[in-house]
Amino acid sequence: MHTTNSDSFSLERSHQLYQEAQQLLPGGVNSPVRAFRGVGGEPVFIERAAGPYLYDVDGHRYLDYVQSWGPMILGHTYPAVVEAVVAASQRGFSFGTPTQAESELARLVIDCVPSVEMIRFVNSGTEATMSALRLARAYTGRNKIIKFSGCYHGHADMLLVQAGSGVATMGLPDSPGVPALTTQNTLTADYNNAAEVEELFARYPDDIAAIIVEPIAANMGLVPPAPGFLEKLRELTQKYHAILIFDEVMTGFRVALGGMQERVKITPDLTCFGKIIGGGLPVGAYGGRREIMEMVAPVGPMYQAGTLSGNPLAMAAGIATLKELRQPGQYEELERKGQRLEEGFTKALQDNKVDAIFKRIGAMFCLYFSHEPVVDYTSAKRSDTQQFARYFWSMLKQGIYLPPSQFESCFISLALDDAMIEETIQAAAASINA
Repeated sequence: MHTTNSDSFSLERSHQLYQEAQQLLPGGVNSPVRAFRGVGGEPVFIERAAGPYLYDVDGHRYLDYVQSWGPMILGHTYPAVVEAVVAASQRGFSFGTPTQAESELARLVIDCVPSVEMIRFVNSGTEATMSALRLARAYTGRNKIIKFSGCYHGHADMLLVQAGSGVATMGLPDSPGVPALTTQNTLTADYNNAAEVEELFARYPDDIAAIIVEPIAANMGLVPPAPGFLEKLRELTQKYHAILIFDEVMTGFRVALGGMQERVKITPDLTCFGKIIGGGLPVGAYGGRREIMEMVAPVGPMYQAGTLSGNPLAMAAGIATLKELRQPGQYEELERKGQRLEEGFTKALQDNKVDAIFKRIGAMFCLYFSHEPVVDYTSAKRSDTQQFARYFWSMLKQGIYLPPSQFESCFISLALDDAMIEETIQAAAASINA
């Protein structure tokens, strides 16, 4: 395979495959952001991946900062994970019965995340958030939920309100096909605006079952919580006997072994997981306090099921991944890599006097082309998406694969070494300068 050369950059084979795919799949893709609508042009078709790299069908190699949208924190085809999945596949792909691997992965998650006393595995982050909210309603006997503008919690009907991410990229206000009745119990507030949440509780003191929140808003770029914001959510949910749900599908095992809740020292009632806990295979989970989780069937009356939940291959990949992440020094190393990237990007922005903001927490980062602070969905949407698109294509031609949207987070993996980080910084400096 060749490294990417910006002077002879061609995506001819990708173009051919995209033409074919558009006749077979809506928009030629199976998830909207992959269509490159947020940056223009046509998507790159990937053939294989290894370590920190993606290899496309036209022979280009890229340093990968998408990492399948987060799961590949160890890098692609990590030997211990591959070995575990191959061994599991030889025993059978799926049984529809309990397996020891489910308990083993559950124990690993519970050991790493103190707020989780019991867990239920599902097949996606959407299933996890949808089920956690159903559980919160069952447990409290209430109907209303609070979510935040620009926070994406999957594509369940009740959550496609001010949903950020792909919806923002596609320019859709929300989604057709979602009945108004489905979202009438979904209340929205601005991220980082605790006063609005307080007003909602004052208006509906006995009706709110739960708050669901991304503890780092990572579907409008990367917006950290303001000091005191998450603490206030915890205080309000306790005062009004509502459930606090942290959606850590993206941040779980990403920003710390115990997720964002470890970093901020806040204990939610329920947590949603995905991505890293399946090592790159389809997975999701929700877990939390035992007394709440015991509402879930077959112990309790709240029904939720799944044919492939706890799939042996996903469990094997998750176990192998978490065992690696529990080794001493892994998150310190991710933090060091992230710090090095941040210093390089910040210097490039200062040297070129460009209106842009670099945001990072742990092994997640984002570059906003904006001249004002980004603190919520409204300010994120004021970013210059055309400038981002030019930056994206410049980086791609230099062999750096970024999320094809201003409103997505980038991810750092342990497979990236210092030379690769320096290569990324140099590419960013050239792109910003151009």
